[in-house]
Amino acid sequence: MPTTTAGSDTARPRVTGEREAEILDACVGELLENGYDRLTMDAVAKRARAGKATLYRRWQSKQSLVVDAVIRSKAMNEQDVPDTGSLRGDLLALWSRGRPGGPGGPGGPGADGSRVLGVVITAMQTDEEFAADFRARFLAPKIATTTAIYRRAHERGELRPDADPSLLGPALAGILLHRALVLGEPVTPAAVERVLDHIVLPAATGHFPSPTPPSALTRSTTHPVTTQETP
Repeated sequence: MPTTTAGSDTARPRVTGEREAEILDACVGELLENGYDRLTMDAVAKRARAGKATLYRRWQSKQSLVVDAVIRSKAMNEQDVPDTGSLRGDLLALWSRGRPGGPGGPGGPGADGSRVLGVVITAMQTDEEFAADFRARFLAPKIATTTAIYRRAHERGELRPDADPSLLGPALAGILLHRALVLGEPVTPAAVERVLDHIVLPAATGHFPSPTPPSALTRSTTHPVTTQETP
């Protein structure tokens, strides 16, 4: 069975402007309240006070509707790659696009943003069509942006010779989602900076946030250096 792709969306009439935003926000609301499996086009239409035919003129399936809703909730605009002059600044700028109160608005990596992604991750395990569409339209642009950021860092001479951007790229999001979805800890700007400074950037650049690497700190704690008084 052919997979619905972004290209097939372009041939359909679009519901634009505020009405589209209302429908996509309603879809996110249904995701959070009922999950992906129980979400229906009827429920989204009712929540948005729209006709079911209106939804089907724009979205031929709930898979494509949900992907568009997640894209909107994460306020994605991957056309402009952040360029702050440093790898740290670029990664912080990229992450802040989805931060509550920042350009990413309410769908950022706060409580609701993490819950939306949790629902999506679960749905990807059971719906292959949705998983393919989500990877193509949501993940692929993010991967391309992150790859460009690391490529530019390499050109500036910031990366260690053996740094692997394909491993470093998903590290920040993976750790933060683990904190939110598994540990139940809030993803705050301070948490983002700690993960960057203590895990991602040392792995990418070989530079630690303090003059003493963590391994040396561990050794000194395990085997403290003692001094003897001079008689």
